[in-house]
Amino acid sequence: MKFLTHSTHRFVQRHRAEEYLLTMLVCFGLAVALTRLFLELTGYPQIGNSEIHIAHVLWGGLFLFTSVTVLLVWQNARVYPLGAVLGGVGMGLFIDEVGKFITQSNNYFTPWAAPIVYAFFLLTVLIYVRVNQRRPTDPRAEMYHALDLLTEVLDHDLEPDEHAQLLEHLQLVVENSEEQSDQKQLAEVLLAYSQRGDLHLAPETPDFWQRTNQVFQRFDRRWGSRERTRWICIVAIAALAALSIFGLVVVASARWAPGELSESIARLITAGPISHLHGVQMFSAYMALNGAIGLLLVSAAVIWASGKENMGTNLAYFGLLLDLTVSNLLAFYFEQFSTIFLALVQLGVLLAVLHYRQKYLHTKKGLV
Repeated sequence: MKFLTHSTHRFVQRHRAEEYLLTMLVCFGLAVALTRLFLELTGYPQIGNSEIHIAHVLWGGLFLFTSVTVLLVWQNARVYPLGAVLGGVGMGLFIDEVGKFITQSNNYFTPWAAPIVYAFFLLTVLIYVRVNQRRPTDPRAEMYHALDLLTEVLDHDLEPDEHAQLLEHLQLVVENSEEQSDQKQLAEVLLAYSQRGDLHLAPETPDFWQRTNQVFQRFDRRWGSRERTRWICIVAIAALAALSIFGLVVVASARWAPGELSESIARLITAGPISHLHGVQMFSAYMALNGAIGLLLVSAAVIWASGKENMGTNLAYFGLLLDLTVSNLLAFYFEQFSTIFLALVQLGVLLAVLHYRQKYLHTKKGLV
């Protein structure tokens, strides 16, 4: 009888982890946005009485508790999307009340709340991007993924596409494992079982993200010609650039008249009183950054339109990335949650640029 001399404790990324994280991310963003919208439309109602106030941070904690409990108690593959939804909603409801816990006055409307929420959202996006990256073949990880898919056999829910993935994972384990290793022997047995002709396969039932991807692919095949996509991206980038430069021009033109500068600031800030600002210098730095990003995006649009696609798309990528990460952190401080729509537009344009680069400009050397 053989005994193991050591165990392996290195973490292995779960199969379909990127889909679960994306679900959590979307639910997190929607929870914050819809909560703020609901409270604004209803006049910020409260559940409780003169002594008790049941804040929605408690509902967030309840969702998070339920999410963790579901993931710890049940093992079926179907619980992971449910846990992702509950966890995302709980995170959104919890983090939305951060203003009450970073101020002495429990100020829900503090200007610092929105940037913190947005920074936390960006951190989650960064984790998703990291998880979504393709990694080199690791037999141990491939075996974990295969075992995850085998649970679908127990639930009579293994679909043809999942069956193909299962065979691929097991084949990679067999090809890349050491000879006569326990891992390889187990993979060979499971591969032989999985290749049986009488193995029950369930009908294909695409999930939400698969259906969304299919809709996008159909739309892209019908309407997404290279030239049309190119000009849509260029026009959208130019429009975002004009919006950024406009604010800088307004502030610069009012520089010589302090009274007009105050009026300009009041006009540019869409939420929150002027007294919440920490000074004109901070706002001017924000507008200068916006203007610099606007000039970068203008250069990207002009260069791309002139035919230098690699340089143009690279500049557009960096400009939009700066907009979404650095500039928007300040924007959420000054304009609070009213800038959510603009951030979504910026994200949409960035995704369009990335899609264009991947579809039409991808080379063996890769892109920046």
